[in-house]
Amino acid sequence: MLKEFKEFTMRGSVMDMAVGIILGAAFGKIVTSLVNDVLMPPVGLLLGKVDFSSLYLNLSGRRYASLAEARKAGAAVVAYGSFLNSVISFLIVAFAVFLLVRQINRLKREREPAPAPAAAPATKECPYCFSMIPAKATRCPQCTSALPAA
Repeated sequence: MLKEFKEFTMRGSVMDMAVGIILGAAFGKIVTSLVNDVLMPPVGLLLGKVDFSSLYLNLSGRRYASLAEARKAGAAVVAYGSFLNSVISFLIVAFAVFLLVRQINRLKREREPAPAPAAAPATKECPYCFSMIPAKATRCPQCTSALPAA
């Protein structure tokens, strides 16, 4: 069983998948930074100096000055600003993956040769005796019927 597991992990596709996961995690951190540090501050400024990461809904009934303070006090909060940042991060990653897959599919289509036209069948069925005869035959060798022109 250990030998089978070793063979499984050393396959090229498993190694490719591992590299993809590692790069995906690194790409995710870059996108999170892009959203939190580059995109959201100008959007927040345009919407009236709002910091999306600090937006929350307090469910405990007490007032807190910030999300960090509410969390430190153990209050029940819905941190919808963080959720918005995560949704935007997801959309950016999904769009980047879409562009990548689209490009890969385009490259695959360019590499693949055009399919050969389907060859004409070598035989056909006699409409009178239903035996298989050569496709170019004009008379059936079994029943000797004259065949209609194609």
